[in-house]
Amino acid sequence: MFPLVVDLTNRRVVVIGAGRVGVHKALQLLECGARVTMIGEEVLAPVPDGVENLLVRRFEPGDLAGALLVVAATGDGQVNDAIVEEANQRNILLNVVDDVARSNFYFTAVHRDGDVIVSVSTGGSSPALAQWVRNAIAKALPKNLARVARQLRAERDAIHAGGESTEDREWMARVIELTSEL
Repeated sequence: MFPLVVDLTNRRVVVIGAGRVGVHKALQLLECGARVTMIGEEVLAPVPDGVENLLVRRFEPGDLAGALLVVAATGDGQVNDAIVEEANQRNILLNVVDDVARSNFYFTAVHRDGDVIVSVSTGGSSPALAQWVRNAIAKALPKNLARVARQLRAERDAIHAGGESTEDREWMARVIELTSEL
């Protein structure tokens, strides 16, 4: 597995299943700026504000066209089989909830403080363990790392604006200085 942070802003994602789990996954994707389409035979939980399309029907071939990634949260093996087949044919990133073997990406346990993102994965083995590790890390971190990230971004931008590279700079001392102020 390769950990990666992806900008989903204005990217089409599809969540199939409108129960508690599907709605939770849709909410996570919306929080990252994704354009979310939800498809479900029944709406079993309140659909989050911001869902671009809600299709109350069974999954159909072609529903994944143009999607960057898809989440199958149906609990129906036959429907999941069809989703997996289409996602694989279209080379779309796929998460089949509770089916690690058929997924090629996993949701992580995330702690956010502005641009600072801590993401913990167990490769789908145990979401509860990932959450526990995330909580332990979040508790150990100083508050307001977002301010530090903004300051460092401003300093790097100023260096770039002067036509210089930031690659040869020793940033750790500056990070320590700024975080010690927290």
